[in-house]
Amino acid sequence: MFRSIRIDAVLIQAVIAGALSFAHLHDLAEAAGQSGWKAWAYPVSVDLLLVAAWRRLRGARRDRSAWTWFVIALVASLGANVATAGLLDLANVPAWLRILVAGWPALAFLGGTLLVHQPTQPTPTAVPAPAPAAAPEPAPVVDRPDVADEGPEIAPAEPVPALPEAPPPASVPVVPPALVDHARKVATEHRTRTGTDIDTATLRARLGIPEDLAGAIVAQLA
Repeated sequence: MFRSIRIDAVLIQAVIAGALSFAHLHDLAEAAGQSGWKAWAYPVSVDLLLVAAWRRLRGARRDRSAWTWFVIALVASLGANVATAGLLDLANVPAWLRILVAGWPALAFLGGTLLVHQPTQPTPTAVPAPAPAAAPEPAPVVDRPDVADEGPEIAPAEPVPALPEAPPPASVPVVPPALVDHARKVATEHRTRTGTDIDTATLRARLGIPEDLAGAIVAQLA
């Protein structure tokens, strides 16, 4: 177990920095009126909040809540280090600092609770693309010297079904011009009397002509 721990300059520096920061926080809390075990609990509270926020940031870099509590804990730690460097009279601590130190436990508890119990958004995982289908292997060619090369087999052509013959075009009867003029008079009289155009059956009955001839005349009168 002890062989796996490698002591280097970074580890020694971390121990020194942690011890000094711990002592500065203790001195500041004791100067602000927190004596005995209470002064020793403040450094633990600040470091725990800092570690909880850092662990949260490792899983979600864009978590604003984790960044907020990380900055708060870092400011509390750095503020204690700077305040005990001679810039603050520890024998006469201002009232606002006493208020901040007294309210820190509730603030740290709130931050730790939010960091631990707030759900982490799952990181979207890339869906692997489906592997391309393998091309089918060609069939092996068997060399048979006893069989002559007869060339590729050609399937017999299927007979093409014959298309149905189109019906011959109907012959259009030739209508004499005189018959057309007479039919126009009959159609005009029929329209005046009934208010509708004459149809093929009526014109055929009035003139006594075949049906195809009457249809050709009605087409010309339209």
